[in-house]
Amino acid sequence: MQLRFTKMHGLGNDFVVIDLLSQNAQLSPDHIRHIANRHLGIGCDQVLLVEPPTTTDTDFHYRIYNCDGTEVEQCGNGARCFGKFVTDKKLTGKRQLKVSTNTGLINIDVVDNNTFRVDMGVPNFDPASLPFTPDLALANDTQTNTYTINHTQGSSDISIASMGNPHAVLVVDNIDTADVAGLGKVLECHSQFPNNVNVGFMQIISRNRVKLRVFERGVGETQACGSGACAAVATGINNGLLDAGVDVELIGGQLNIQWSGGNTPLIMTGSATKVFDGKMTL
Repeated sequence: MQLRFTKMHGLGNDFVVIDLLSQNAQLSPDHIRHIANRHLGIGCDQVLLVEPPTTTDTDFHYRIYNCDGTEVEQCGNGARCFGKFVTDKKLTGKRQLKVSTNTGLINIDVVDNNTFRVDMGVPNFDPASLPFTPDLALANDTQTNTYTINHTQGSSDISIASMGNPHAVLVVDNIDTADVAGLGKVLECHSQFPNNVNVGFMQIISRNRVKLRVFERGVGETQACGSGACAAVATGINNGLLDAGVDVELIGGQLNIQWSGGNTPLIMTGSATKVFDGKMTL
């Protein structure tokens, strides 16, 4: 089986994007792991599949697989690369796209050839939405969804949010010295997160700027995580720590997040970059 693909990245968070509109393939978890392998395959954090729309009011369907072969619900950096891919390949002439995922709809606006604005929906702070099973005896403030969680390294204060996928966010003094690899792995697989969780480490520089590192479930630390940036800012705003517009500095670059709070959608704006086109044989 030979497939065309495009290697892309959003601030260094890299993807292999496969068009399944003009190609027919059924990719197994073993296929995904082989494609994502940085020594034996192409190498990527995630594999993105472009599929035909499942309803008449959407333009495409979007599926995301982590490098360990597991399918996940959402990916903000991937959504921007998705928008660039379908635009560059002339699969659509629209500047505003409505795309379905396994957990809902996302809207992608084409700002210019390299910049895309994504409506990530309304952040959900309900523990059941992640899911997260809190120990209510250790809840710091259930109104803002901050909790103390015990683990093998001690305990941590976390805030939680779902952006269509689950996130736990820790506020740290310095992201350069934060134990992202160690504590990230411990929290990712914590028993109180039945489906595991993405873990964000956020350093607040001002009410309009933060630094962020993210340990992504099934991947490890990545250069950037779009949904993680959204979740971090959403929890910061919800907890009264940040204003409605925030620049997020990630290892791979910067995103702008806008959220007015309440039941309003959160908007992420950032770049998407094509690396190369290729063909692979599976």
